[in-house]
Amino acid sequence: MHIIAIGWLWVVLMMALTERSVVGGVLTFVFFGLLPCALLIWLFTGGARRRAAARAAQAALLVADEQVHHPDRADAKTDERKLGD
Repeated sequence: MHIIAIGWLWVVLMMALTERSVVGGVLTFVFFGLLPCALLIWLFTGGARRRAAARAAQAALLVADEQVHHPDRADAKTDERKLGD
């Protein structure tokens, strides 16, 4: 899909370069190139974004569960051995 977007942007860039004014070229590139490509990529990657959000939520639940069932063991005593022994 990205190769199609790159190709479309190339075509629109060539169209923009043939405009009579710089303002017309920029507007052509933005309204015929960048905005439609950004919209299509955003629409087509929506499923991947939802799956990533679900994975992040699942990971957060696992971390929370780990903290509940396995405390941080802050009461553990320090090792009193000396390094030279």
